[in-house]
Amino acid sequence: MPKILVTGGAGFIGSHVVDQFVEKGFEVIVLDDLSTGRASNLNPSAKFYQLDIRDPGVRDVFLTERPEYVSHHAAQMDVRRSVVQPLFDADVNILGSINLIECAKEFGVKRFVYISTGGAVYGEPERVPCEETDAINPICQYGASKHTVEHYLYMYNYNYKLKYTVLRYPNVFGPRQDPHGEAGVVAIFTGKMLAGESVMINGDGQQTRDFVYVGDCARANYLAVIHDHEPGIYNLGWGIPTSINELYETLARVTSYHQAVKYGPAKLGETRHIYLNASKAKKDLGWFPMVSLQDGLEKTVEYFKISEGFV
Repeated sequence: MPKILVTGGAGFIGSHVVDQFVEKGFEVIVLDDLSTGRASNLNPSAKFYQLDIRDPGVRDVFLTERPEYVSHHAAQMDVRRSVVQPLFDADVNILGSINLIECAKEFGVKRFVYISTGGAVYGEPERVPCEETDAINPICQYGASKHTVEHYLYMYNYNYKLKYTVLRYPNVFGPRQDPHGEAGVVAIFTGKMLAGESVMINGDGQQTRDFVYVGDCARANYLAVIHDHEPGIYNLGWGIPTSINELYETLARVTSYHQAVKYGPAKLGETRHIYLNASKAKKDLGWFPMVSLQDGLEKTVEYFKISEGFV
């Protein structure tokens, strides 16, 4: 039975990745400090270590468990917090990742799957949909810290032959996303709509994103592990823009929400238009998104109706 370590495996996306690997017969080790993840998200079939990725004790986990693969999701992933607390953002995302990469090198990990951000590394892109070879000009500290680790992985492959796959995620949504946090517009809108509260859109709502259902992103991690391929970077996405106004209107229909939307000031460091060309992932990994925005939103709303007590 192959063994994989999933960092951030109690979080929104990471927990779905854990579920995917458990379902496929992997032995799964979860590393999460529960600062944003939830114990309730943990798959009971996975072995759990509550630990910060910056902790020297991470090496002991590698020594004990000897994972063959790593899927690295743990991160400071709030764009707005990265702008306000850039030192904290860099500490977690860069130094924490290097701690893991060093362990992966020492203990002979077969492939290191690293979760980067297609929504933030390109900054305000020169063209859309973005391709992996396009210019990297992040306009927020989060995008800069995530991209820095991509360089480290290239270096560790060049110098030490550590195989890696970078998955640049789009805007991911689905069950277990925190409707009370800063992280995901779908979860925030859904929580407020189900509660009958007013919804605020930052800016004019014409900004566009590439929304992909969380299950599709979890499947990409599995495909990155089972398909032999050259180390490199892969966009995930539909390659189709959806405006925040369009998202709002679709969610309002799904939730039967009838209040008028409110508009507030745009947020510093947020990209205006971003969507991703994922043809490379399709060619090399056999990955493409399968759950439509409409179907994904319906699944998400049904989950929140139960988890937030709206049924």
